[in-house]
Amino acid sequence: MSDQRPDAGWFVGVDPGDPAAAAAAIYGNTAESPQDWPAEAVRSGFADDGADYYETLHAATLAATREAVAERERSDDQQLKHAVRAMDDAERTANELAERLVEWAGAFDRDVPAGTDGAREVVAWEPSTPAEERVVSLGQRVLDLDEERAELRSFVESHAPEVVPNLAAMAGPVLAARLISLAGGLEPLAKKPAGTVQVLGAEDALFAHLRGRGSSPKHGVIFTHEYVRGTHPENRGSAARAFAGKLAIAARIDHYAGEYKQSVHDDLADRMATIREREVNR
Repeated sequence: MSDQRPDAGWFVGVDPGDPAAAAAAIYGNTAESPQDWPAEAVRSGFADDGADYYETLHAATLAATREAVAERERSDDQQLKHAVRAMDDAERTANELAERLVEWAGAFDRDVPAGTDGAREVVAWEPSTPAEERVVSLGQRVLDLDEERAELRSFVESHAPEVVPNLAAMAGPVLAARLISLAGGLEPLAKKPAGTVQVLGAEDALFAHLRGRGSSPKHGVIFTHEYVRGTHPENRGSAARAFAGKLAIAARIDHYAGEYKQSVHDDLADRMATIREREVNR
């Protein structure tokens, strides 16, 4: 408690008409032992009666909860989560619009390549009809989205090493951000066992397996990393387990210590070298 007395209530020194101060007291203060707080609040003049105390407590608690949620959403790992999700959304939407653009361009007997290359060709048109103007405008939107995707990726690549130095070095900045996004944040990721980290991103396949409709997935989004994707299929399960185990450790170090630790990276390199030797000796 900020008050000198160990049995002081959260409301001591708080103006009942100041919601921000009440929220701060709820959010930051503690008491050493439970007391009859409504009676104490009435006795101190903070509340008129028990109902008044609980009404103020309710409002202060809601305000403190909103601030806690807002503070969490402003945290660096949450910014990574939002950035990588926005990057994926921009890429997906750009690709969908590019497909529509190619189809629409074909209506004018013009063949354009797929993707952003086609969009650049369309943007260079000299439209002669309102319909062609819309096609050119759509092409520009595709390019805008692709540029935004590139800017978001640049943000993730520069921001992730600062927020999660071990995870970013081990997985790469983008995969590190994806793992954080799939887990919901760095703290939830740090609390997950290695087996869960291994299959993050493969939830549909995992649920299908649990229902008896498919085999158990060996990996999720970590498949995009060379350690897993570049390993022979016979050894891919071992590689995924080893990689996920070190990723889980890296996430915990980043969350609880926040400092780069070379030994965990050396351990992973040694383990992957052992797994790769099996392919050489086959």
